[in-house]
Amino acid sequence: MKVITTKIPEVLLLEPAVFGDERGFFMESFNQAVWLEKTGIELPFVQDNHSRSKRGVLRGIHYQIRQPQGKLVRVVAGEVFDVAVDLRRSAPTFGQWVGAYLSEANKQMFWVPPGFGHGFLVLSERADFLYKATDFYAPEHERAIRWDDPDLQIGWPFEEKPELSEKDLMALPFSQAETYE
Repeated sequence: MKVITTKIPEVLLLEPAVFGDERGFFMESFNQAVWLEKTGIELPFVQDNHSRSKRGVLRGIHYQIRQPQGKLVRVVAGEVFDVAVDLRRSAPTFGQWVGAYLSEANKQMFWVPPGFGHGFLVLSERADFLYKATDFYAPEHERAIRWDDPDLQIGWPFEEKPELSEKDLMALPFSQAETYE
């Protein structure tokens, strides 16, 4: 596994070793020992999630104000543009974002640490999105920030208006959102 740092050092892009031939491919999607050796991150993963969305669906920017979740995310079918937003007021990168294209073709993974908001936009006709979380889902602590917030200026690669859930339609602007210390 190759670890690539991003403009926000805590957010990582990971390239697994993929072994393929005319029959297909094999890759280790997660190995705790390799993860620890390559990243130094000792947080346990306690929940795996799988979502499927159609083209133009945007999910996020989501986070849990209590029980913050770190997320190791990847796409097994299709392609998404994935975004992490730093919500830690004490960090020099507070309010900054970093994005990555994740797809079944590139097989890359994206580490979104606790203290960050997370969202993704589906670019293919359909995408299956998997993520490992470091804490359990707690809907009472879930928060959302507007995907198109003018302070964040996220560069979503999409010309049309995305399809949003009711929760995301009601999301707060960044200036009014609860954030971390």
